[in-house]
Amino acid sequence: MATQDMRIGFVGQGYLGKNYADDFEARGYTVVRYSLEPAYVGNKEKIAACDIVFIGVPTPTTPRGFDDSIVREAVGLAGAGKTVVIKSTIVPGTAQSIAEQYPDRVVCYSPEFLSEATAAHDAAHPFANIIGITKESDRAAADAVHAVLPTAPFTLICTATEAEIIKYTHNGSGYTQIIFFNMMYDLANALGASWEPVKQAMEADPLVCNRYANPVHKSGRGAGGHCFIKDFAALRERYESVVHNDAGVAALRAFETKNLDLLRSSGKDEDLVEGVYGATL
Repeated sequence: MATQDMRIGFVGQGYLGKNYADDFEARGYTVVRYSLEPAYVGNKEKIAACDIVFIGVPTPTTPRGFDDSIVREAVGLAGAGKTVVIKSTIVPGTAQSIAEQYPDRVVCYSPEFLSEATAAHDAAHPFANIIGITKESDRAAADAVHAVLPTAPFTLICTATEAEIIKYTHNGSGYTQIIFFNMMYDLANALGASWEPVKQAMEADPLVCNRYANPVHKSGRGAGGHCFIKDFAALRERYESVVHNDAGVAALRAFETKNLDLLRSSGKDEDLVEGVYGATL
């Protein structure tokens, strides 16, 4: 089957699923969207006929822990023998577990790197296309997914667990950089120094990612937004459950504690914090 003849399904039409679906549609693919919004809720049964189904649904972290139930339900909508590509952020090991739950279809995990403010551009111009497979025999399916994605300068097929770790490494790197830059900002203030020349130097330093060099960002301080808060909590929880290293756990918990202090002290994203940690934190 020619790639342009494929029917591509999208479950979830938040900023993730919508922008990926828009890009595929703009490139001439037949797209089927399903979500709970009135415009798409009637397409639920049509997803089973799609050749490749991308999943972009919520994966909340709550006071009870990481919740992958919506993803699992969404994978079940795909037809037997079809390929499912999970784009939602899931903790390492989840895709493998989902593949065992649905052995009659190909389950892959492909990390997304969309920023909410630039999601349309990011979907159309990826810097990397990474497909994580749950069994070695799925490499042909992964090649087929790569063939329909927009061109990226870096492509990779690896295990689903490796792809999941790549996603959390990406998010965790940004999170920890935000915390460290905020700590340096506090140090500058305590010594009566201006942060501006430090920021200028970091922006000129080719060895330092300067995306998060501004400690006061949007509505306050700290790593906020719909991804950082929930994803770091889920990462720390997963690390703590499988890596029995007290120093590593303490380091992650220290970053988490410092970030919560920054968020609370500046009143940033209080509703998101409560959703992840509860009202009695």
